[in-house]
Amino acid sequence: MANTKKIKGVIGILTGGGDVPGLNPAIRAITIRANREGYKVIGLRRGWRGIIELVRDNKANNKNSYMVLTDDIVDKAGRTGGTFLHSSRTRPSHMKKDEVPDHLKDTYNKEINDLTPEVIKNLEWLGIDYLIPIGGDDTLSYGVRLYKEGVKVVAIPKTMDNDVPGTDYCIGFSTCVTRTIQMTNTLRTSAGSHERFLVLEVFGRYAGFTAMLPTMAGAANRCVIPEHKFDINNLTKLLVEDRNHNPSNYAVVLVSEGAMYKGGEMTFQNSEKDAFGHAKLGGIGDLVSAELKKLSPEYNKGKTINTITQKLGYMVRGGDPDALDSIVPMAFGNLAFDLILKKIHGRLVVLTNGRYDNVPIDVIANTKKIVQVETHYNTKRLRPYYHSFEMKPFFIMTSDT
Repeated sequence: MANTKKIKGVIGILTGGGDVPGLNPAIRAITIRANREGYKVIGLRRGWRGIIELVRDNKANNKNSYMVLTDDIVDKAGRTGGTFLHSSRTRPSHMKKDEVPDHLKDTYNKEINDLTPEVIKNLEWLGIDYLIPIGGDDTLSYGVRLYKEGVKVVAIPKTMDNDVPGTDYCIGFSTCVTRTIQMTNTLRTSAGSHERFLVLEVFGRYAGFTAMLPTMAGAANRCVIPEHKFDINNLTKLLVEDRNHNPSNYAVVLVSEGAMYKGGEMTFQNSEKDAFGHAKLGGIGDLVSAELKKLSPEYNKGKTINTITQKLGYMVRGGDPDALDSIVPMAFGNLAFDLILKKIHGRLVVLTNGRYDNVPIDVIANTKKIVQVETHYNTKRLRPYYHSFEMKPFFIMTSDT
């Protein structure tokens, strides 16, 4: 490896899981500050996958595993969405036999393999002193594992679902909510023109924040969330009432991808699972739409109400970050580097009650962050409660309420 004696230290950064707007601004903030302070920054490519596939040989071509980050590289990328380091849903502690890199197959040949020893050796070979993973529960849970193995880890929370424990805000959430509101308002013109129900499926496997906040902001009449199994008959009745009270004769419902009928389970696209055991969700919006149309005559004097169905999916995930997802990642990146300057690790940088802070990284594995139904969700009306907002946090629903 290159001589690192003249630098203060080496920082590794990776992005894992789904892409969101705001990842590149976070990488930019860390890199520019670190380079200025005399550190070397290495971008680990393709999430945990890149560090697994690295070959510890100076003659090997490891361009797909890592790259040295300069100000010029990150300054240009920092204005864009996604992650220029690329990403993957890789779990090094649970690698299937056929996913083990070729150069390690002789050593790791079980059906499920723990490649953590290789990850640690590869980090040492790169000379990385501190590791900054940027990700959601899955990516950061492996960061916790590495921290327990002795790696100096400082984590940054990222996920559109906003469900990483310990923080009120995760990178990507604001852009997701902003786009959901924008696209709902765009699609409502078609719903109104044809006097239909508008059913929009949004992100949210276990937590309904991405459905709750747009509904609270007035984008939808109702929302159904993973935290409460809903009655489809009640939803149909409410939407018929909403439609009848709307001069344009339409109504809107946001459906979290993890929402479930009473007596039902989550809806999956297929049986295939990712490295963290999650099957790909998708289809609950179509099911809700079909049932609404089928049941609508019962509540609409015998007349059927047609539907417009749209899965927002990657449309709220792609593209440039909004203002908050440009500012918060910048702050998170600087917070992470401040900890490194103080030689502090094993922390998660957070935003709580309007203040930037950091908490023990163990919070990721020890708690869950979901909508507190009793406080924020009206299970009869299938929409957020509107209680007093006095002294509430910025995004109303936080990790503690």
